[in-house]
Amino acid sequence: MPVITNIDDLKRIHKRRTPKMFYDYAESGSWTEQTFRENTSDFDKIRLRQRIAVDMTNRTTASQMIGEDVSMPVALAPVGLTGMQSADGEIKAARAAEKFGVPFTLSTMSICSIEDVAARTEKPFWFQVYTLKDDEFMKRLFERAKKAGCSAIVITLDLQIMGQRHKDIKNGLSAPPKFTLASMADLATKWSWGLEMLGTPRRFFGNIVGHASGVKDASSLSSWTAEAFDQSLDWARVKQLIEMWDGKVILKGILDADDARKAVEVGADAIVVSNHGGRQLDGALSSIRVLPSIVAAVGDKIEVHMDSGIRSGQDVLKAIAMGAKGVMIGRAWVYGLGAMGQQGVTKALEVIHKELDMTMALCGKRDIKDVDRDILLVPEDFEGRWV
Repeated sequence: MPVITNIDDLKRIHKRRTPKMFYDYAESGSWTEQTFRENTSDFDKIRLRQRIAVDMTNRTTASQMIGEDVSMPVALAPVGLTGMQSADGEIKAARAAEKFGVPFTLSTMSICSIEDVAARTEKPFWFQVYTLKDDEFMKRLFERAKKAGCSAIVITLDLQIMGQRHKDIKNGLSAPPKFTLASMADLATKWSWGLEMLGTPRRFFGNIVGHASGVKDASSLSSWTAEAFDQSLDWARVKQLIEMWDGKVILKGILDADDARKAVEVGADAIVVSNHGGRQLDGALSSIRVLPSIVAAVGDKIEVHMDSGIRSGQDVLKAIAMGAKGVMIGRAWVYGLGAMGQQGVTKALEVIHKELDMTMALCGKRDIKDVDRDILLVPEDFEGRWV
């Protein structure tokens, strides 16, 4: 194994090993990618307060997210198409998360199905759903998730319409992918990836094909995805979906204090402060910048998580110090998966955990549950004064 010291090391290997269309799918934002960039650069504006002569022994990063014990307050975010980053990618990532003691979230748009992942793991995982128009399909999806033992549903609320990602259009990335001469030539150079893909039967959207009405194969998937998302979504529909699941629910895509308060009203167990990794509304504020105002708006009425932009354990620590109960990582674990499969996801988690643990200690804290804003130096205008 090459020497891996940070997430960027995994990113470089991922880029070299994985076909361009799938690497670009993960490493892109919408339109100008301003929000995509600021999700990470805004973390750099926050400084850490060093403390000395503090007992650093017996440290722990153990915590809870929605009542579940976790080895650190980090969950693997739902990411579509990860079975194309590495063969059987969702299974590999779920196994890595399970062994590390953190939650894994399976995307509806995964290559491996709910049943595939459940059959090859031992602990419950979370399952992400979109707000789709087809009630019968949604009910069957929930039933399948219940049968698979999923412990929570993550409802993505910020994808009623798809943000335009220029790279995906140029690469022919769609559902299913439209291969161009350039993409076919690139695929031919990624022989190790290709050999792995030849060895698995899982190459299409396992939760959709054969389950959604009229979608019997990959060729019929395109029309379904064009019509499935519910653009009429409102809070009444969100509440209906929560009641349809009748279990723990996390609402993902909250970027405004008013929406956070609405999430409390409809009975969600947690929210994820998220701008979809900069892949939806370009020009929106970064997640870390709006996190404090959302925490202040809901207090302890609901558990607040955060995603978008986290690439290190220091980023995790900053988010926790700013009031998040936990975080979700997306690209960080996808880099690891694309680089080295399950071993790469484990390495990504190890890197983040080591950075989190050591930075917490150097800031004078031994228990992640004791971390608060006192360890941070935040610019006075960090949240901004907007009119």
